[in-house]
Amino acid sequence: MNFAFNPQITAIVVLIVCYAVLFSEKLNRAVTVLLGTSFLILSGIITQHKVIASIDFNTLALLTGMMIIVGISERSGLFQFLALSCTKLVRASPRGILIMMTLLTAVLSAFLDNVTTVLLIVPVTFKMTRNLKISPYPFLWLEIFASNIGGAATLIGDPPNILIGSALSLSFMDFASQMLPIVLLNLGLLIFVFDIFIGRKLTCDEKDRQTLLALSASDFITDRTLLKKSLFIFGLVFAGFIMGDMFHIPNGTTALLGAMLMLLLYTLGLDHLKRDQKVEDAFSLVDWTTIFFFVGLFGIVCALEVTGIIDILGKKLLSFAAGSIQKTTYTVLFVSAFLSSAIDNIPYTATMIPILKSMEGSLGTREAMMPVWWALALGACFGGNGTIIASSANVIVAGMAAKENKPIGFIKFLILGIPVTVISVFTAMLYLYVRYFI
Repeated sequence: MNFAFNPQITAIVVLIVCYAVLFSEKLNRAVTVLLGTSFLILSGIITQHKVIASIDFNTLALLTGMMIIVGISERSGLFQFLALSCTKLVRASPRGILIMMTLLTAVLSAFLDNVTTVLLIVPVTFKMTRNLKISPYPFLWLEIFASNIGGAATLIGDPPNILIGSALSLSFMDFASQMLPIVLLNLGLLIFVFDIFIGRKLTCDEKDRQTLLALSASDFITDRTLLKKSLFIFGLVFAGFIMGDMFHIPNGTTALLGAMLMLLLYTLGLDHLKRDQKVEDAFSLVDWTTIFFFVGLFGIVCALEVTGIIDILGKKLLSFAAGSIQKTTYTVLFVSAFLSSAIDNIPYTATMIPILKSMEGSLGTREAMMPVWWALALGACFGGNGTIIASSANVIVAGMAAKENKPIGFIKFLILGIPVTVISVFTAMLYLYVRYFI
């Protein structure tokens, strides 16, 4: 079916409409982009065959596999155990808890994903702050900031990284070696500044502190056998990520294999009925909304490529940067941070990847373009701290806080989020300058 629409105008209109609906949150995000892709197919701009060919199945496999592994592992009580253990390590000091929970959030966000991390950490945070009778807000703010900063550290920490890593066939260690130094620096700055202005002023009643200390971290372990299996699979998967580049094994294959081994161990020895029930239950742990959101995004980006919009945008950016890798790097960094503060960083990154690829021929080799790619990753991840709607993790924390009658206002968050983002982005700019342009 072909309605003879102007291909370029139609693709741009669909992209703008989808972004506007995503920003307004009036429709489910997966439904929004899939409707956009469907319209583009029906209008004859792209074909179903081209959409399917454009889908990055490595990204989908990586997301799906890690969702299953994390979802099953969470049932062992592992993450709650870690949170309370950190609390006891600092003797339930509010200042110490603030620092430890920030560090734990950052570490988990690097190895899980920031959305899963806040879903695990925030309920424990509310429990601890209720016991200590202190405000949860400083903890929630730092956990949001740490989840976005920590998520930038690795290939699997944040969806934009997954998209970039898959598009460039980057390994787990490629990402960690480039991103970890700047993430650690920004995390240290974040903790230092908040400790000076907030952490040192946090106090609680000694009786409440002793009540929290009386809780046993081991009581949070609900299934010790599952815990051992989970730790084994996590170790296996991360070893696979590190060694995968050596044997040319895609990250998605490693994650799916780990998920299937987890399911095998999870259901081993059960009868047919219970085994099938547990497998179906495990598959329900996958966030299918996110998976289909990616599918729809790949379709819309495919239309932008087919109609030549990507080439036009690439040439505009190239012209603005005057063919300079350094100027392109800084432009992409700041634009990415700004736009990722206003809109979801996933569709933005998906749109930018083919634009940057189209510039590689003019700016040099893939190796020469790497500072630009790292700028995209850093800007997209750090920009997630700009506003309460800039990242999925932010929105989830805000929703959980509202249920606890502790709403996080847009303006109140903005007052903290903008300075954190500005400091992070300028620190990233200096890092890229020192690493690549001196």
